[in-house]
Amino acid sequence: MINFRYHLVSIAAILLALAAGIALGSGPLDDATSGLTDDNGSDTAADPGLARFETGYAGLTSGALLKDKLKGHSVVVLTLPGARAEETKDIRADLEKAGATVTGEVQLTAKLIDPSNRQFAEGVAQQAGEGVKGVTSAGDSYGRIGAALGRSVLGTPGRPIDSVATTISSAFTEGDLVTYAAKPKTVADLAVVVASPSKVGETGQVVAQLVKAVDASGKGAVLAGPSSSSRDGGSVAALRDNDASAQVSSVDVTDTAAGRVVVALALAREAAGQSGAWGTSRSADGAVPR
Repeated sequence: MINFRYHLVSIAAILLALAAGIALGSGPLDDATSGLTDDNGSDTAADPGLARFETGYAGLTSGALLKDKLKGHSVVVLTLPGARAEETKDIRADLEKAGATVTGEVQLTAKLIDPSNRQFAEGVAQQAGEGVKGVTSAGDSYGRIGAALGRSVLGTPGRPIDSVATTISSAFTEGDLVTYAAKPKTVADLAVVVASPSKVGETGQVVAQLVKAVDASGKGAVLAGPSSSSRDGGSVAALRDNDASAQVSSVDVTDTAAGRVVVALALAREAAGQSGAWGTSRSADGAVPR
């Protein structure tokens, strides 16, 4: 297992290489967070001084790496139950550092992604999205639910939230399917969905279908979570095992400062019409987009 000190040296090497314009493949972030989490994905003790170094180094170098990568784009942040607030906050900061406008933060509830509530959630989506293009014809249950959710927050960037989006968001709120940490006033063209470190079981496939439908509502989406989320039973692992992975990008290193930079870089690739999986060695496309 790669220890925490080696992880930090690897992160520093990645950032220096990126700053120099060197193309990277897989490897440097290979199981990058294994020194931070145990086999169950829970936090383990680490030297706080080293942790501060990694965060500080990423903070000093990320500006040059992210500059204008998302200029002209707007992003809505969606969080899954159990997503870490501090990671979400830092992801938002890096999106803004990349030039994006963050339109708001929508918290998806456990009730929304619980398969036992599928009929209720589908009924809310169908009623609120009746006659709405892309919602009633969106395929399976969670395709329709995700399409309705996407219609409420995604579209032409900068356009004010219209009456259709307001109706859908109100129905989802009243049904306790979403809450808002920061309610969007304008729509976004891109979305980041932040996953939790916990195993999600059968809800993983629900998440995959929801995110796939959200992705189709705009220019693209990224599912991002900590390293444990790409292990068996995690949300990112479920997405990567689903056909949704051909459309939706994923990142599994949000438990590092450098990994949160990768989220913004991955979203820039989505905006360009290219999907991929980045982060640990469980990521098919390597450590970082190139």
